[in-house]
Amino acid sequence: MAEIEAAAGLSPGAGGLYRHFKSKYEVLAAAMHEHAARTRIQVADSLAELSSMEGSADLEERLSLVCRAGLAKVREESELTRVFFRDLSQFPELVAVVREGLLQPMFDAITGWFRAQPEYAEADLDWTGIGAVLGGAVVHYRLFQETVGETPGHAEKDQFVSAWVRLAVGLLPAPAHAPVS
Repeated sequence: MAEIEAAAGLSPGAGGLYRHFKSKYEVLAAAMHEHAARTRIQVADSLAELSSMEGSADLEERLSLVCRAGLAKVREESELTRVFFRDLSQFPELVAVVREGLLQPMFDAITGWFRAQPEYAEADLDWTGIGAVLGGAVVHYRLFQETVGETPGHAEKDQFVSAWVRLAVGLLPAPAHAPVS
């Protein structure tokens, strides 16, 4: 709470924050709701920007941008992540706000993005499962780095993005082979 007070320009530890909020729960709830609203807007804006690139960038470049945008978003939320793991077990109703307002929109967005790409139009795949796996990999990469202090498998960010793109490209249906005469 002292860190929040300092960030808000109040005297840390003096209790000034409680003139605006009645409890720690109200502070966390306000922060979670604000983050959820901001995340929905950011995800929609990022995907709209990526969609506008369809004609000018190849699939691998677009996939790389999607992965990097996801990594950046998870990194941007690192303070929230720390609070989430430290304090939210005390407030289970706020877990739903994080799940439905921050995490699920990311998974829904990645699933929708894949479905909308022309290269995947003919692919009959479980996009929800694929969004969970690929989105989960992005979240895991950053969470592992934040909690353990190094990247999973010591993979540098560029290595991770490259492997993520290769996995996503591998989802494309194989080209039909010409009949052998």
